[in-house]
Amino acid sequence: MVPAPFRALFSCARIMKKQTLQGPLPSDREVYQTTFRIAWPSIVESVLVALISAVDTMMVGGIGPEAITAVGITGQPRMILIAVIMSLNVGVTAVVARRKGADDLDGANRCLKQCVMLSIGCSLVLSVLGLACARPLMIFAGAQPEIVDTATGYFRLLMVGAFFSNVGLTINAAQRGVGNTRISMTTNLAANGVNLVFNYFLINGIWFFPRLEVYGAGIATVMGNIVAMLMALRSVWKKNPFLDLSGRHPWRFDKRTMSSVFSVSSSAMVEQVFMRIGFFTYAKTVASLGTIPFAAHQICMNLINFSFAVGDGFSIASSSLVGQNLGAKRPDLAILYVRVIQRVAAICAVAIFFFFLLARTPLLMLYTSDAQVIELGQSIMIILALSVLAQVPQVIITGCLRGAGDSKYVARTSFISIAIIRPILSWVLCYPVGWGVIGAWIGLLMDQAMRLLLNYLRFSTGKWTKIQL
Repeated sequence: MVPAPFRALFSCARIMKKQTLQGPLPSDREVYQTTFRIAWPSIVESVLVALISAVDTMMVGGIGPEAITAVGITGQPRMILIAVIMSLNVGVTAVVARRKGADDLDGANRCLKQCVMLSIGCSLVLSVLGLACARPLMIFAGAQPEIVDTATGYFRLLMVGAFFSNVGLTINAAQRGVGNTRISMTTNLAANGVNLVFNYFLINGIWFFPRLEVYGAGIATVMGNIVAMLMALRSVWKKNPFLDLSGRHPWRFDKRTMSSVFSVSSSAMVEQVFMRIGFFTYAKTVASLGTIPFAAHQICMNLINFSFAVGDGFSIASSSLVGQNLGAKRPDLAILYVRVIQRVAAICAVAIFFFFLLARTPLLMLYTSDAQVIELGQSIMIILALSVLAQVPQVIITGCLRGAGDSKYVARTSFISIAIIRPILSWVLCYPVGWGVIGAWIGLLMDQAMRLLLNYLRFSTGKWTKIQL
Protein backbone atom coordinates (compact mmCIF):
# COMPACT_ATOMS: atom_id res chain seq x y z
CA MET A 1 0.00 0.00 0.00
CA VAL A 2 1.48 3.34 -1.11
CA PRO A 3 1.30 6.01 1.65
CA ALA A 4 -1.19 8.82 0.94
CA PRO A 5 1.40 11.65 1.14
CA PHE A 6 3.56 9.82 -1.40
CA ARG A 7 0.60 9.34 -3.77
CA ALA A 8 -0.28 13.02 -3.43
CA LEU A 9 3.28 14.08 -4.28
CA PHE A 10 3.15 12.16 -7.56
CA SER A 11 -0.50 12.79 -8.44
CA CYS A 12 -0.95 14.80 -11.66
CA ALA A 13 -4.09 16.40 -10.22
CA ARG A 14 -2.03 17.74 -7.29
CA ILE A 15 0.89 18.79 -9.51
CA MET A 16 -1.37 20.85 -11.80
CA LYS A 17 -4.34 22.68 -10.29
CA LYS A 18 -7.59 22.68 -12.28
CA GLN A 19 -7.52 26.43 -12.84
CA THR A 20 -4.14 26.16 -14.62
CA LEU A 21 -5.30 23.49 -17.09
CA GLN A 22 -6.13 24.37 -20.70
CA GLY A 23 -7.75 21.07 -21.60
CA PRO A 24 -8.31 17.50 -20.37
CA LEU A 25 -5.82 16.19 -17.83
CA PRO A 26 -4.31 12.80 -18.77
CA SER A 27 -4.48 10.04 -16.20
CA ASP A 28 -1.53 9.48 -13.90
CA ARG A 29 -0.93 6.14 -15.58
CA GLU A 30 -0.79 7.71 -19.05
CA VAL A 31 1.58 10.49 -17.97
CA TYR A 32 4.04 8.19 -16.21
CA GLN A 33 3.94 5.57 -18.95
CA THR A 34 4.71 8.22 -21.58
CA THR A 35 7.54 9.61 -19.47
CA PHE A 36 9.19 6.24 -18.91
CA ARG A 37 8.66 5.13 -22.52
CA ILE A 38 10.77 8.04 -23.74
CA ALA A 39 13.23 8.26 -20.84
CA TRP A 40 14.32 4.67 -20.22
CA PRO A 41 16.01 4.02 -23.60
CA SER A 42 18.03 7.23 -23.24
CA ILE A 43 19.06 6.38 -19.68
CA VAL A 44 20.08 2.84 -20.67
CA GLU A 45 21.93 4.19 -23.69
CA SER A 46 23.89 6.78 -21.71
CA VAL A 47 24.81 4.43 -18.86
CA LEU A 48 25.86 1.55 -21.11
CA VAL A 49 27.82 3.84 -23.43
CA ALA A 50 29.66 5.15 -20.35
CA LEU A 51 30.44 1.57 -19.31
CA ILE A 52 31.59 0.63 -22.80
CA SER A 53 33.75 3.75 -22.93
CA ALA A 54 35.41 2.70 -19.67
CA VAL A 55 36.14 -0.78 -21.07
CA ASP A 56 37.43 0.82 -24.28
CA THR A 57 39.89 2.91 -22.25
CA MET A 58 41.03 -0.16 -20.32
CA MET A 59 41.72 -2.03 -23.59
CA VAL A 60 43.86 0.82 -24.90
CA GLY A 61 45.48 1.11 -21.49
CA GLY A 62 46.88 -2.38 -21.90
CA ILE A 63 49.34 -0.98 -24.45
CA GLY A 64 50.85 1.44 -21.95
CA PRO A 65 50.48 4.93 -20.46
CA GLU A 66 51.60 6.62 -23.69
CA ALA A 67 48.66 5.04 -25.51
CA ILE A 68 46.19 6.31 -22.91
CA THR A 69 47.67 9.79 -23.18
CA ALA A 70 47.63 9.75 -26.99
CA VAL A 71 43.96 8.75 -27.04
CA GLY A 72 42.95 11.06 -24.19
CA ILE A 73 44.61 14.15 -25.66
CA THR A 74 42.26 14.01 -28.67
CA GLY A 75 39.14 14.53 -26.53
CA GLN A 76 38.93 18.32 -26.30
CA PRO A 77 39.91 19.05 -29.95
CA ARG A 78 37.32 16.52 -31.12
CA MET A 79 34.58 18.07 -28.96
CA ILE A 80 35.45 21.54 -30.27
CA LEU A 81 35.16 20.39 -33.90
CA ILE A 82 31.81 18.60 -33.42
CA ALA A 83 30.32 21.47 -31.38
CA VAL A 84 28.69 22.79 -34.59
CA ILE A 85 26.83 19.51 -35.15
CA MET A 86 25.84 19.23 -31.49
CA SER A 87 24.38 22.74 -31.67
CA LEU A 88 22.52 21.95 -34.91
CA ASN A 89 21.02 18.85 -33.29
CA VAL A 90 19.57 20.87 -30.39
CA GLY A 91 17.61 22.85 -32.99
CA VAL A 92 16.59 19.70 -34.86
CA THR A 93 15.09 18.10 -31.74
CA ALA A 94 13.24 21.27 -30.72
CA VAL A 95 11.73 21.97 -34.16
CA VAL A 96 10.79 18.36 -34.97
CA ALA A 97 9.14 18.02 -31.54
CA ARG A 98 7.04 21.15 -32.23
CA ARG A 99 5.98 19.81 -35.62
CA LYS A 100 5.15 16.44 -34.09
CA GLY A 101 2.99 18.11 -31.44
CA ALA A 102 1.17 20.10 -34.12
CA ASP A 103 0.79 16.88 -36.17
CA ASP A 104 2.66 18.65 -38.99
CA LEU A 105 4.09 15.65 -40.84
CA ASP A 106 5.29 17.74 -43.77
CA GLY A 107 7.03 20.29 -41.56
CA ALA A 108 8.84 17.62 -39.52
CA ASN A 109 10.16 15.88 -42.61
CA ARG A 110 11.21 19.15 -44.24
CA CYS A 111 13.23 19.85 -41.12
CA LEU A 112 14.74 16.36 -41.14
CA LYS A 113 15.79 16.49 -44.80
CA GLN A 114 17.20 20.00 -44.69
CA CYS A 115 19.15 19.34 -41.49
CA VAL A 116 20.54 16.04 -42.83
CA MET A 117 21.85 17.95 -45.87
CA LEU A 118 23.27 20.62 -43.61
CA SER A 119 24.84 17.99 -41.35
CA ILE A 120 26.47 16.26 -44.34
CA GLY A 121 27.95 19.55 -45.59
CA CYS A 122 29.19 20.70 -42.18
CA SER A 123 30.55 17.26 -41.31
CA LEU A 124 32.50 17.08 -44.56
CA VAL A 125 34.07 20.49 -43.95
CA LEU A 126 34.86 19.71 -40.31
CA SER A 127 36.37 16.32 -41.14
CA VAL A 128 38.62 17.80 -43.84
CA LEU A 129 39.62 20.60 -41.46
CA GLY A 130 40.41 18.07 -38.73
CA LEU A 131 42.48 15.94 -41.10
CA ALA A 132 44.47 18.93 -42.35
CA CYS A 133 45.08 20.49 -38.92
CA ALA A 134 45.46 17.32 -36.87
CA ARG A 135 49.11 17.76 -35.89
CA PRO A 136 48.91 21.47 -34.90
CA LEU A 137 45.75 20.69 -32.92
CA MET A 138 47.47 17.90 -31.00
CA ILE A 139 50.43 20.13 -30.17
CA PHE A 140 48.09 22.92 -29.06
CA ALA A 141 46.21 20.42 -26.88
CA GLY A 142 49.46 19.65 -25.06
CA ALA A 143 50.69 16.44 -26.72
CA GLN A 144 54.32 15.76 -25.79
CA PRO A 145 56.86 14.99 -28.58
CA GLU A 146 56.84 11.24 -27.86
CA ILE A 147 53.11 10.91 -28.51
CA VAL A 148 52.45 13.59 -31.14
CA ASP A 149 52.68 11.22 -34.10
CA THR A 150 50.46 8.57 -32.48
CA ALA A 151 47.90 11.13 -31.33
CA THR A 152 47.85 12.76 -34.77
CA GLY A 153 47.22 9.46 -36.54
CA TYR A 154 44.50 8.48 -34.09
CA PHE A 155 42.83 11.90 -34.36
CA ARG A 156 42.78 11.68 -38.17
CA LEU A 157 40.98 8.36 -37.95
CA LEU A 158 38.45 9.93 -35.56
CA MET A 159 37.85 12.72 -38.08
CA VAL A 160 37.05 10.16 -40.78
CA GLY A 161 34.60 8.46 -38.45
CA ALA A 162 33.14 11.79 -37.34
CA PHE A 163 31.62 12.35 -40.79
CA PHE A 164 29.51 9.21 -40.48
CA SER A 165 28.83 9.69 -36.78
CA ASN A 166 27.58 13.26 -37.18
CA VAL A 167 25.05 12.39 -39.89
CA GLY A 168 23.69 9.59 -37.70
CA LEU A 169 23.50 11.90 -34.68
CA THR A 170 21.39 14.41 -36.63
CA ILE A 171 18.91 11.71 -37.63
CA ASN A 172 18.77 10.48 -34.03
CA ALA A 173 18.15 14.05 -32.85
CA ALA A 174 15.08 14.19 -35.10
CA GLN A 175 13.91 10.81 -33.79
CA ARG A 176 14.20 12.10 -30.23
CA GLY A 177 11.98 15.01 -31.22
CA VAL A 178 9.15 12.61 -32.06
CA GLY A 179 9.83 10.62 -28.88
CA ASN A 180 11.58 7.67 -30.54
CA THR A 181 14.57 7.37 -28.20
CA ARG A 182 15.00 3.62 -28.79
CA ILE A 183 16.62 4.29 -32.18
CA SER A 184 19.40 6.32 -30.60
CA MET A 185 19.88 3.64 -27.95
CA THR A 186 20.15 0.76 -30.43
CA THR A 187 22.43 2.62 -32.87
CA ASN A 188 24.81 3.70 -30.12
CA LEU A 189 24.95 0.29 -28.50
CA ALA A 190 25.53 -1.40 -31.86
CA ALA A 191 28.28 1.08 -32.74
CA ASN A 192 30.01 0.59 -29.40
CA GLY A 193 29.64 -3.16 -29.66
CA VAL A 194 31.35 -3.15 -33.07
CA ASN A 195 34.01 -0.84 -31.62
CA LEU A 196 34.77 -3.19 -28.72
CA VAL A 197 34.90 -6.33 -30.89
CA PHE A 198 37.33 -4.82 -33.39
CA ASN A 199 39.32 -3.16 -30.61
CA TYR A 200 39.98 -6.67 -29.35
CA PHE A 201 41.14 -7.90 -32.75
CA LEU A 202 43.00 -4.83 -34.05
CA ILE A 203 44.70 -3.45 -30.92
CA ASN A 204 46.41 -6.72 -30.04
CA GLY A 205 46.53 -8.45 -33.44
CA ILE A 206 44.23 -11.36 -32.53
CA TRP A 207 43.56 -14.15 -35.06
CA PHE A 208 44.56 -13.05 -38.59
CA PHE A 209 44.20 -9.32 -37.83
CA PRO A 210 47.35 -7.16 -37.71
CA ARG A 211 48.53 -5.63 -34.40
CA LEU A 212 47.76 -1.92 -34.91
CA GLU A 213 47.60 -0.80 -31.26
CA VAL A 214 46.22 2.79 -30.99
CA TYR A 215 45.53 2.95 -34.73
CA GLY A 216 43.53 -0.25 -34.42
CA ALA A 217 41.34 1.46 -31.81
CA GLY A 218 40.81 4.34 -34.25
CA ILE A 219 39.82 2.00 -37.10
CA ALA A 220 37.41 0.17 -34.78
CA THR A 221 35.80 3.52 -33.90
CA VAL A 222 35.34 4.36 -37.60
CA MET A 223 33.68 0.99 -38.21
CA GLY A 224 31.32 1.57 -35.29
CA ASN A 225 30.45 5.06 -36.61
CA ILE A 226 29.56 3.65 -40.04
CA VAL A 227 27.29 1.00 -38.51
CA ALA A 228 25.54 3.66 -36.39
CA MET A 229 24.91 5.90 -39.40
CA LEU A 230 23.51 3.04 -41.50
CA MET A 231 21.16 2.01 -38.70
CA ALA A 232 20.00 5.61 -38.26
CA LEU A 233 19.35 5.94 -42.01
CA ARG A 234 17.40 2.70 -42.02
CA SER A 235 15.16 4.05 -39.24
CA VAL A 236 13.93 6.91 -41.48
CA TRP A 237 13.87 5.11 -44.80
CA LYS A 238 10.41 3.85 -45.76
CA LYS A 239 7.71 2.34 -43.55
CA ASN A 240 8.25 4.96 -40.86
CA PRO A 241 5.04 6.29 -39.29
CA PHE A 242 6.28 9.88 -39.10
CA LEU A 243 9.84 10.62 -40.22
CA ASP A 244 10.66 9.43 -43.73
CA LEU A 245 13.64 10.46 -45.88
CA SER A 246 12.34 8.52 -48.88
CA GLY A 247 8.94 10.22 -49.02
CA ARG A 248 7.51 12.99 -51.17
CA HIS A 249 8.61 15.78 -48.86
CA PRO A 250 10.96 18.23 -50.66
CA TRP A 251 14.71 18.35 -50.06
CA ARG A 252 15.07 22.03 -50.93
CA PHE A 253 15.85 24.53 -48.20
CA ASP A 254 13.07 26.85 -47.05
CA LYS A 255 13.38 30.00 -44.98
CA ARG A 256 10.80 29.14 -42.30
CA THR A 257 12.35 25.79 -41.36
CA MET A 258 15.94 27.04 -41.38
CA SER A 259 14.97 30.16 -39.42
CA SER A 260 13.35 28.02 -36.71
CA VAL A 261 16.34 25.67 -36.50
CA PHE A 262 18.93 28.45 -36.48
CA SER A 263 17.07 30.45 -33.83
CA VAL A 264 17.71 27.55 -31.46
CA SER A 265 21.01 26.24 -32.83
CA SER A 266 22.80 29.60 -32.93
CA SER A 267 22.30 30.08 -29.20
CA ALA A 268 23.21 26.44 -28.56
CA MET A 269 26.45 27.11 -30.45
CA VAL A 270 27.24 30.03 -28.15
CA GLU A 271 26.50 27.76 -25.19
CA GLN A 272 28.90 25.13 -26.57
CA VAL A 273 31.66 27.73 -26.90
CA PHE A 274 31.22 28.82 -23.28
CA MET A 275 31.13 25.18 -22.12
CA ARG A 276 34.30 24.25 -23.98
CA ILE A 277 36.17 27.29 -22.61
CA GLY A 278 34.98 26.60 -19.07
CA PHE A 279 35.68 22.86 -19.14
CA PHE A 280 39.11 23.33 -20.71
CA THR A 281 40.13 25.98 -18.17
CA TYR A 282 38.80 23.88 -15.29
CA ALA A 283 40.68 20.77 -16.45
CA LYS A 284 43.88 22.75 -16.88
CA THR A 285 43.57 24.13 -13.32
CA VAL A 286 43.30 20.62 -11.86
CA ALA A 287 46.05 19.21 -14.10
CA SER A 288 48.51 21.72 -12.64
CA LEU A 289 48.03 20.26 -9.14
CA GLY A 290 50.11 17.16 -9.86
CA THR A 291 49.79 13.47 -10.70
CA ILE A 292 48.03 12.16 -7.56
CA PRO A 293 45.36 14.91 -7.35
CA PHE A 294 44.72 14.71 -11.09
CA ALA A 295 44.39 10.91 -10.98
CA ALA A 296 41.83 11.13 -8.15
CA HIS A 297 40.02 13.90 -10.03
CA GLN A 298 39.84 11.88 -13.27
CA ILE A 299 38.43 8.82 -11.51
CA CYS A 300 35.73 10.91 -9.82
CA MET A 301 34.90 12.69 -13.08
CA ASN A 302 34.42 9.26 -14.64
CA LEU A 303 32.05 8.31 -11.82
CA ILE A 304 29.98 11.49 -11.98
CA ASN A 305 29.41 10.78 -15.69
CA PHE A 306 27.15 7.91 -14.63
CA SER A 307 24.86 10.23 -12.64
CA PHE A 308 24.91 12.64 -15.59
CA ALA A 309 23.82 9.74 -17.82
CA VAL A 310 20.71 9.21 -15.68
CA GLY A 311 19.90 12.93 -15.69
CA ASP A 312 20.54 13.16 -19.43
CA GLY A 313 18.04 10.38 -20.13
CA PHE A 314 15.34 12.28 -18.26
CA SER A 315 16.51 15.49 -19.95
CA ILE A 316 15.92 14.02 -23.39
CA ALA A 317 12.40 13.01 -22.33
CA SER A 318 11.87 16.53 -21.01
CA SER A 319 12.99 18.13 -24.31
CA SER A 320 10.82 15.86 -26.41
CA LEU A 321 7.65 16.14 -24.31
CA VAL A 322 7.97 19.90 -23.85
CA GLY A 323 8.40 20.44 -27.59
CA GLN A 324 5.51 18.14 -28.50
CA ASN A 325 3.07 19.69 -26.02
CA LEU A 326 4.01 23.25 -26.96
CA GLY A 327 3.46 22.28 -30.59
CA ALA A 328 0.04 20.90 -29.61
CA LYS A 329 -0.77 24.27 -27.89
CA ARG A 330 -0.79 22.65 -24.44
CA PRO A 331 1.84 24.55 -22.42
CA ASP A 332 0.12 23.32 -19.27
CA LEU A 333 0.96 19.72 -20.17
CA ALA A 334 4.54 20.75 -20.99
CA ILE A 335 4.84 22.08 -17.43
CA LEU A 336 3.15 18.96 -16.04
CA TYR A 337 5.57 16.57 -17.74
CA VAL A 338 8.62 18.51 -16.55
CA ARG A 339 7.34 18.48 -12.95
CA VAL A 340 6.60 14.76 -13.16
CA ILE A 341 10.07 14.05 -14.57
CA GLN A 342 11.63 16.15 -11.80
CA ARG A 343 9.87 14.12 -9.11
CA VAL A 344 10.88 10.77 -10.59
CA ALA A 345 14.45 11.94 -11.18
CA ALA A 346 14.67 13.25 -7.60
CA ILE A 347 14.24 9.68 -6.31
CA CYS A 348 17.04 8.53 -8.62
CA ALA A 349 19.28 11.41 -7.52
CA VAL A 350 18.82 10.59 -3.83
CA ALA A 351 19.55 6.89 -4.50
CA ILE A 352 22.73 7.81 -6.42
CA PHE A 353 23.73 10.22 -3.63
CA PHE A 354 23.67 7.46 -1.00
CA PHE A 355 25.32 4.95 -3.34
CA PHE A 356 28.27 7.25 -4.04
CA LEU A 357 28.50 8.25 -0.40
CA LEU A 358 28.41 4.75 1.08
CA ALA A 359 30.29 2.86 -1.63
CA ARG A 360 32.96 5.46 -2.35
CA THR A 361 35.93 3.32 -1.28
CA PRO A 362 34.98 0.16 -3.27
CA LEU A 363 34.21 2.33 -6.30
CA LEU A 364 37.61 4.01 -6.16
CA MET A 365 39.34 0.65 -5.74
CA LEU A 366 37.85 -0.49 -9.06
CA TYR A 367 40.07 2.10 -10.75
CA THR A 368 43.26 2.09 -8.69
CA SER A 369 45.14 0.45 -5.85
CA ASP A 370 47.18 3.57 -5.06
CA ALA A 371 46.52 4.43 -1.38
CA GLN A 372 47.10 8.17 -1.87
CA VAL A 373 44.66 8.38 -4.77
CA ILE A 374 42.02 6.41 -2.85
CA GLU A 375 42.42 8.55 0.27
CA LEU A 376 42.07 11.80 -1.67
CA GLY A 377 39.27 10.36 -3.79
CA GLN A 378 37.22 9.54 -0.69
CA SER A 379 37.03 13.23 0.21
CA ILE A 380 36.16 14.18 -3.36
CA MET A 381 33.40 11.56 -3.44
CA ILE A 382 31.55 13.32 -0.61
CA ILE A 383 31.41 16.52 -2.68
CA LEU A 384 30.58 14.47 -5.77
CA ALA A 385 27.59 12.89 -4.01
CA LEU A 386 26.30 16.33 -3.02
CA SER A 387 26.80 17.55 -6.59
CA VAL A 388 24.48 14.83 -7.89
CA LEU A 389 21.55 16.36 -5.96
CA ALA A 390 21.99 19.56 -7.99
CA GLN A 391 23.25 17.99 -11.22
CA VAL A 392 20.30 15.73 -12.03
CA PRO A 393 17.50 18.34 -11.65
CA GLN A 394 19.70 20.97 -13.34
CA VAL A 395 20.17 18.79 -16.42
CA ILE A 396 16.40 18.16 -16.65
CA ILE A 397 15.43 21.83 -16.38
CA THR A 398 18.06 22.68 -19.00
CA GLY A 399 16.57 20.02 -21.29
CA CYS A 400 13.13 21.55 -20.80
CA LEU A 401 14.35 25.01 -21.83
CA ARG A 402 16.20 23.62 -24.84
CA GLY A 403 13.13 21.66 -25.93
CA ALA A 404 11.10 24.87 -25.77
CA GLY A 405 13.70 26.66 -27.92
CA ASP A 406 14.86 28.88 -25.05
CA SER A 407 18.53 28.21 -25.86
CA LYS A 408 19.51 31.88 -25.61
CA TYR A 409 18.78 31.86 -21.89
CA VAL A 410 20.64 28.55 -21.46
CA ALA A 411 23.63 30.08 -23.27
CA ARG A 412 23.65 33.01 -20.84
CA THR A 413 23.52 30.77 -17.78
CA SER A 414 26.31 28.61 -19.24
CA PHE A 415 28.43 31.72 -19.70
CA ILE A 416 27.85 32.86 -16.13
CA SER A 417 28.21 29.48 -14.44
CA ILE A 418 30.50 27.31 -16.58
CA ALA A 419 32.75 29.90 -18.20
CA ILE A 420 33.07 32.25 -15.21
CA ILE A 421 32.02 30.82 -11.84
CA ARG A 422 33.41 27.28 -12.13
CA PRO A 423 36.94 28.08 -13.42
CA ILE A 424 37.48 31.25 -11.36
CA LEU A 425 36.11 29.84 -8.11
CA SER A 426 38.02 26.59 -8.64
CA TRP A 427 41.31 28.44 -9.23
CA VAL A 428 40.81 30.63 -6.16
CA LEU A 429 40.00 27.66 -3.92
CA CYS A 430 42.78 25.51 -5.42
CA TYR A 431 45.63 27.99 -5.13
CA PRO A 432 45.18 31.21 -3.07
CA VAL A 433 42.96 29.43 -0.52
CA GLY A 434 45.09 26.30 -0.77
CA TRP A 435 42.39 23.60 -0.81
CA GLY A 436 43.83 21.89 -3.90
CA VAL A 437 41.61 19.45 -5.81
CA ILE A 438 38.95 19.67 -3.08
CA GLY A 439 38.58 23.36 -3.96
CA ALA A 440 38.13 22.43 -7.62
CA TRP A 441 35.27 20.09 -6.73
CA ILE A 442 33.64 22.74 -4.57
CA GLY A 443 33.81 24.93 -7.67
CA LEU A 444 32.05 22.19 -9.65
CA LEU A 445 29.37 21.88 -6.94
CA MET A 446 28.77 25.65 -7.00
CA ASP A 447 28.53 25.58 -10.80
CA GLN A 448 25.85 22.87 -10.70
CA ALA A 449 23.91 24.69 -7.97
CA MET A 450 24.10 28.02 -9.81
CA ARG A 451 22.84 26.54 -13.08
CA LEU A 452 20.02 24.81 -11.21
CA LEU A 453 19.00 28.08 -9.55
CA LEU A 454 19.20 30.24 -12.68
CA ASN A 455 17.43 27.77 -14.96
CA TYR A 456 14.74 26.95 -12.38
CA LEU A 457 13.97 30.66 -12.00
CA ARG A 458 13.46 30.83 -15.76
CA PHE A 459 11.27 27.70 -15.69
CA SER A 460 9.12 29.23 -12.94
CA THR A 461 8.33 32.34 -15.01
CA GLY A 462 6.75 30.26 -17.81
CA LYS A 463 8.24 32.59 -20.45
CA TRP A 464 9.69 29.57 -22.25
CA THR A 465 6.17 28.35 -23.05
CA LYS A 466 5.56 31.41 -25.25
CA ILE A 467 8.51 30.95 -27.63
CA GLN A 468 7.45 30.42 -31.26
CA LEU A 469 9.39 28.12 -33.60
